[in-house]
Amino acid sequence: MTTDDSPALFRHLAEQGWLLSDPVPLTGGRSNQVWRAGEVVVKLYRSDGGNPLFANDPIRERQALQALDGTGMVPRYLAHGSWQKRDWLIYTHLRGTPWTRDTGHVARLLGILHDQVGFANLPEGVNGSRALEAQTLAILAGCRGAKGLLNRRPQGVVPPCAQTVLIHGDPVPGNLMAHDGTLALIDWQCPQLGDPAEDLALFLSPAMQLLYRGRTLDPAEEAQFTAAYPDRRVVARYFALRPWYHWRMAAYCEWRGDEAARDLELAALQSIKPRSA
Repeated sequence: MTTDDSPALFRHLAEQGWLLSDPVPLTGGRSNQVWRAGEVVVKLYRSDGGNPLFANDPIRERQALQALDGTGMVPRYLAHGSWQKRDWLIYTHLRGTPWTRDTGHVARLLGILHDQVGFANLPEGVNGSRALEAQTLAILAGCRGAKGLLNRRPQGVVPPCAQTVLIHGDPVPGNLMAHDGTLALIDWQCPQLGDPAEDLALFLSPAMQLLYRGRTLDPAEEAQFTAAYPDRRVVARYFALRPWYHWRMAAYCEWRGDEAARDLELAALQSIKPRSA
């Protein structure tokens, strides 16, 4: 979609009863086009694009906003539809700024999210080291420079967790909005029923922190986060699976062609001390 096409989208929305004036494009979104028009946000989805780690599912996003309405963790769903074979979504604008500080607050928010009831038709997330390994190998299959990363495959086995929960699937800094003294999650394109350690790993990822916040977390921020997450069993799973999470993210960064982010993940993988038997 070109810039000249956007007036046609808003004429279409006006025909649906949404008379929105002065839409302003919002930056930060990496998958879709987003505008703010007064007190609402309009999102126009691109095709999925075959991203091997982060889905772009408009149905899951609107279902998440509807299911979590009233929790304070999500914007309020308003409407959805289709235009020129592309989905659109309208939800309330959250007055605030992207998250930048207080990792403990993020940990507590994720803990509350992971206690919420899931909704119908959520896909199963990647669960356990063997599933993470298979996913990483599938990502590397689409990379030219995969050989070096194949040699970094972690050793051992961590079994799947017995009880999966609702996870956001992409809780990176750009998807955490600080507003009115609290935090909310936006961009619900890839929620799953999965291992809650997945959300912890994605937030703590050096690559994702650099990409969205401009710098990685320091050791004190990481320690604050893991201390504040309410379920110690999930934190223990995160630490057990951390080598696979770093390896997978390095593969994803290789797939994206981001060598600096890839090297951050490989350095984090290298820094992990082997677990005692």
